[in-house]
Amino acid sequence: MSILALDLGTSSVRGLVLDDAAVPLPGVLARRPVEVAVDDGGAATLDAAAYLAALVDCVDELHAAGRLDGVRLVSASSQWHSAVPLDRAGAPLGPLVTWLDTRPTPAAGATGPTDPRAFHQRTGAWWHRFYWTVKLPWLRAWSGPGLARFTGLPEFVLGALLTEAPMSVSQASGTGLLDLARLDWDEEALAIAGVTRAEVPPLAPAGWRGRARQEYARRWPALADVPWAPATGDGAASNVGTGCVDPTRAAVTVGTSAAVRLVQPVAPGAPLPPLPESVWRYRVDHERIVTGAAYSAGGNLFAWARKTLQLPEGEALERELSAITPGRTEVRADPRLGGDRPPGTAPAGAGTLAGLAFSTTPAEIFAGLMDGVCAMVARDLATLESTVDGMTEVVLGGGAVAAQPWWRRAFQAALAPRAVRHVDNPEVGATGAALLAAGLVPAGR
Repeated sequence: MSILALDLGTSSVRGLVLDDAAVPLPGVLARRPVEVAVDDGGAATLDAAAYLAALVDCVDELHAAGRLDGVRLVSASSQWHSAVPLDRAGAPLGPLVTWLDTRPTPAAGATGPTDPRAFHQRTGAWWHRFYWTVKLPWLRAWSGPGLARFTGLPEFVLGALLTEAPMSVSQASGTGLLDLARLDWDEEALAIAGVTRAEVPPLAPAGWRGRARQEYARRWPALADVPWAPATGDGAASNVGTGCVDPTRAAVTVGTSAAVRLVQPVAPGAPLPPLPESVWRYRVDHERIVTGAAYSAGGNLFAWARKTLQLPEGEALERELSAITPGRTEVRADPRLGGDRPPGTAPAGAGTLAGLAFSTTPAEIFAGLMDGVCAMVARDLATLESTVDGMTEVVLGGGAVAAQPWWRRAFQAALAPRAVRHVDNPEVGATGAALLAAGLVPAGR
């Protein structure tokens, strides 16, 4: 048996095949880049139809190479927090708004939760532009006539490929509309968002599996009778893919963005642990929650800084950084070039640099920016640890830290005295989603 794992990312869409233990098969990967359209007004959108076409291209490539033979399950990891308005036929009424978009704002006179603290404890979210409580009214205002409902990226693309595509509790938790204990839409959140249950996706029950539409069953005959699992939020999937599935081990993942997260077992209907005001909480699945903090600066900051500062790549960059001690850089940076993730509200362009002199080198500026990300992670990890028994082990993962040894050492310095180790699997999200879909992560862990 093998597993086809789809990774619906912000900068690319990928399809890879894993063995029955959810270990990626060497070289069996199809990838298509996708372009987020950004502007100075804070827009950060994707063309939903083009994204679907890129995903289909990936599966076509694997099919043409005979790599889908023997696949017995399809899983998916997907970015959280996206939203797109649809008409009655299911066609987008505009571009898909991603987590990077900072434009959504409450309408004049709009009000948030009656009790913000209770709302945060219940949904794990805030009344914030990041979530559907603010995004959906804002999208409705410019969508025009014909609006029928809203959905997220994975439900849009899987809805085109499958006979039905309900939203997983993992993806639903990222909207900020889900009651995390009851595993149902939160009535107050729906009211704040100005939507009915008919205007948001149905929720997938535990164990739900889908099937390919007839046209895609014919196109990919190896998948004709294969079950598809609903999409897991990429952050939750990354924790599982790095083995961070209990409160003793925290994951720090640096992909396009960065995050620090801690998973705990919480069954449906069980009381939720207390939630500090400064961190969010979502669902991994029906049996687990994930608590954490995320940042708009990650691999995107790394790529921007290297290009803007005209630094070399690979070993040449490592040589330039070798004389700089992590955590002791003269340059001090606030790396929020893309603004804040919730609960912060700083807009894009909030990044700053200090401590510059005529003698400052591009490598020192680069190191200061990377140290700035490490400092944010260290602060929020301490908050997460306040909710569990003692200091955690830390597992670093994601393509950006895999590509930069100096940055790994900077994280180790910032997170000391914790034990910090690195997992160099660049597909931790896809791996984690496959492990969950295949039932290879025991309940209660």
